[in-house]
Amino acid sequence: MFTSKININPFSLAVRINRPLILDGAMGSMLQLSGIKSSGALWMSYANLKYPDKVYKIHRQYIDAGADIITTNTFRTNPAAIKSSGEKISLKKFIRKSVKIAVEAASGLPVFIAGSNAPAEDCYQVERKLSKKELETNHKEHISLLMDSGCHFVLNETQSHFDEIKIICEFCSSNEIPYIISFFVNEKINLLSSEKLPEVIKFALDYNPLAVGINCIKEKTFFSFFNRSSFKYNWGAYLNCGSGGFSDENISCGVSPEQYLASVKKILHKKPSFIGACCGSTPQHITKIKELLDGKIGN
Repeated sequence: MFTSKININPFSLAVRINRPLILDGAMGSMLQLSGIKSSGALWMSYANLKYPDKVYKIHRQYIDAGADIITTNTFRTNPAAIKSSGEKISLKKFIRKSVKIAVEAASGLPVFIAGSNAPAEDCYQVERKLSKKELETNHKEHISLLMDSGCHFVLNETQSHFDEIKIICEFCSSNEIPYIISFFVNEKINLLSSEKLPEVIKFALDYNPLAVGINCIKEKTFFSFFNRSSFKYNWGAYLNCGSGGFSDENISCGVSPEQYLASVKKILHKKPSFIGACCGSTPQHITKIKELLDGKIGN
């Protein structure tokens, strides 16, 4: 279980430099662009074992594009995914190898490593199949191994069910693990387990996350929440840039870097702590954000 504590708050840097930190963009769809196919329940995480050089290259591309934070390719290295895949893989070795690629890509650079922790099951799945005990074991083991492997904090992303959110927040808070909790919601701005997002955010803030976020939703859905919300806490967003449905196995870009930049411009006045991009995005999307925040592109 979790043994090493890295007490770090990346958003204290955001305050000092007076701008949001830049999160990287998609990894899975970038790997698909390079010709790698998904591996069932493990999706694109198996590339960490078979094509580590390609994963490393994409991490470097995002760093070169201006990312302050890169995300480990561990969206599907969790115990539940490995069990479902039927592959004989050591959980500990799999996660350590996956995190190591990101750590090496950022070596010697002022870049934070965020350990991706996804929902235990498919993030767009409404019906629960795992038991509460299985969910707890999955998240506690995965989060602990991400931190023990060298991540600065855990990015619990695309979280869409309140039972898992509760497990994550309570575990990270009680063990002093720095973490972000980022939500996926439907068009009604509810979790897939039906809770309203403002109520869930209020719950999460009681457990001292570094920040809360929203990710992988479309622009229209995001702004229906954003336009009627005030943000008196650290927050961030990285929106879906894919051309198809959320559950498409093959993801292609449907929102150009210039189109995505227009969305980013609309949110800066509410002072996000971090901004990135999600499925279907590329380093070019991150470059545009960097240019905007550096003053190279007008507001």
